[in-house]
Amino acid sequence: IQADGTDGNCVTFVLHDEDHTLGNSLRYMVMKNPDVEFCGYCITHPSESKINFRIQTRGALPAVEPFWKGLNDLMGVCQHVLNTFERSMKEFRAQK
Repeated sequence: IQADGTDGNCVTFVLHDEDHTLGNSLRYMVMKNPDVEFCGYCITHPSESKINFRIQTRGALPAVEPFWKGLNDLMGVCQHVLNTFERSMKEFRAQK
């Protein structure tokens, strides 16, 4: 959903079947981008499993770019955690 009178630098994304787990992690990753002026999310209602995720950027950068970058960066962090865990479990089992 694009805000009226903007050129794509202020967008609210509706993410279905998601909650605070993705919302807060993604908000953190997006806010690391210095071109992002505002990033926040809200749960529409406790009985609904969707979030409204809003990004507003500085200048001409479209909001969809930091959104995708945040998702990709978050996937990279999750993959690193998974790889580290699996490697540690393998080392632990080898010691037994």
